[in-house]
Amino acid sequence: MITRRELLKTAAATGLIAGTGGLAMPSIARAATIKLGYVSPQTGPLAAFAEADKFIIDGFLAATKAAGLDYQVVVKDSQSNPNRAAEVTKQLIVDDEVSLMLVASTPETTNPVTTTCEAEEVPCISTVAPWQPWFIGQQGNPADPASWKPFKSAFHFFWGLEDVIAVYTNMWAQVETHRHVGGLFPNDGDGNAWGDKVVGFPPVLDKGGYTLNDPGRYQNLTDDFSAQINAFKSANCDIITGVMIPPDFTTFWNQAQQQGFKPKVASIGKAILFPQAVEALGKTGNNLSSEVWWTPSHPFKSSLTGDSSAQLAEGFTKATGRPWTQPIGFVHALFELAADVMKRADAGDNAAVINAIAATKLDTIVGPIAWNGANLPPFAAKNVTKTPLVGGQWRLKDSGGYDLVITDNKTAPNIPTGGKMEAIA
Repeated sequence: MITRRELLKTAAATGLIAGTGGLAMPSIARAATIKLGYVSPQTGPLAAFAEADKFIIDGFLAATKAAGLDYQVVVKDSQSNPNRAAEVTKQLIVDDEVSLMLVASTPETTNPVTTTCEAEEVPCISTVAPWQPWFIGQQGNPADPASWKPFKSAFHFFWGLEDVIAVYTNMWAQVETHRHVGGLFPNDGDGNAWGDKVVGFPPVLDKGGYTLNDPGRYQNLTDDFSAQINAFKSANCDIITGVMIPPDFTTFWNQAQQQGFKPKVASIGKAILFPQAVEALGKTGNNLSSEVWWTPSHPFKSSLTGDSSAQLAEGFTKATGRPWTQPIGFVHALFELAADVMKRADAGDNAAVINAIAATKLDTIVGPIAWNGANLPPFAAKNVTKTPLVGGQWRLKDSGGYDLVITDNKTAPNIPTGGKMEAIA
């Protein structure tokens, strides 16, 4: 029994399906629905990353339908669980026979999806995970660089650890400190990469004159950070950094306040990307800092709708009544890439889709995307492209709630700053 994928591949090879170019007329627009798979953590401790998924997908379907295109997006929830992510990816490949897999939000989701797609030779585009835990974390021997191999069907766009370290240290340099840093690195894909003694924070901080106190890996959803807090107190740490899931940082920060530990700077990845996570801390969230991947002030437009970053953020708030969040831009860019790739490839031909991804050159809502190896080591050049990164602080508003103020843009001067770093009171 011939499958839909085999039918389309045969039709393309015999000339029954002809590419015509242009967004309005992809190569199989008149032959079949183009089916995309999408996996993200819609429930569980990482659910905040997927808050804008429905808004983005509804907008994508409306835009492509208006252009005369027939897309279907089959959405699956990873439940913030790597095993579940791999399971639903298999379903999308075997049962739904998607032509292109899209996945977003932390290595716990991106990596199992990518690994499954690579094994099945299904084209995959992923984002919202630093490229090192994505690429290195999927290697057979992550500790042996000589054994690392490029992927055949998987492609990733985001920033890297080198970028977030540069942003953090640029922000820290604006505040007078002892340069003693406490590290909070969980036992997961992000934490193991950020705390790695070769590719993570330790060697760079040491070279920059910082002293890192790393109490070791802890398990996600830990309910007692007393050991870490006591270690940081003993080491006279006045800077805290790490990459934590939102509930863990809330626990740590509340316990730190209760135990009298008040650093001058706290730059935390992942946990305080979202306004609701900072608002949950009350006034103690003021001047917490983090990496900033996308904001309404980013000077980019959507290739799909023509909307500016400000218009996309405004549209989300108008549709949902909620404040904008950083993943909005990157999830939107995923679907921009899908539209661009699928107009250049036959949906039934995996190899053609993979080649189209590799040849991408597109200006998106998060900046230019092209898998051209720029600013990357040779081993990652084929599969990774980097996006700009800046740093910011959450500032408590007189009216309540928080604003995210960009305080460092040395790594991306085209993204405007809104203020300077301030010490935590």
